[in-house]
Amino acid sequence: MRMNTYSTLVIILALLGLADAAYLTQVAYTGGSLACSIEGLSGCNVVAQSAYSKVFGIPLALYGVVFYASFLLVFLLSRIRPHHRLFLIVTLTGLLGVLFSTYFLYVQVVLIKALCIYCIVSAIVTYILGILTYQRYRMNKKVTVVTVRHET
Repeated sequence: MRMNTYSTLVIILALLGLADAAYLTQVAYTGGSLACSIEGLSGCNVVAQSAYSKVFGIPLALYGVVFYASFLLVFLLSRIRPHHRLFLIVTLTGLLGVLFSTYFLYVQVVLIKALCIYCIVSAIVTYILGILTYQRYRMNKKVTVVTVRHET
C-alpha cells in the first residue's frame, strides 16, 4: 500500500473512531438515549447505562475520545517528522487499543449480554488501525535495517 493511501486510510479511520466516541461521550454527559435500531444490535443503551460504562466516574467513551485524538496526533507527528520512536509509539498505541477493544467486547458479550453497534464499530476501527500500524512498523523496521546495513 502506498504511503499516501495508507496515511489517508489511517486518518479517516481515526476520525471515524473519534466521531463515534465523541457521540457516545455527548450522550453520556447529556443523559440522552443512543440512536440504536439495527436488528439484533439494539443493546446500545443497555451497554451505555451499565455499571461497566464508567471508570473512575468517567464515561468510557471519553477515554475513547482521548485515545483516538492521541493516536491521531502522534500519527500525524510521525508523518511530519518521521522517526523510529514515533512509529513505535503509534504502533504500541494501536495495539493497546486492540487489547482494550477486545476486553470491552468481552464485557459486552459475557458480562452485560448486550451488544452496542457503536462499540462494535469502534472495535473494528481500532482493530484495523492496530493491524495497519503494526504492518507499517514492521515494514519501516525492515527498511531501516536494510538501509543501515547498506550504509556500512
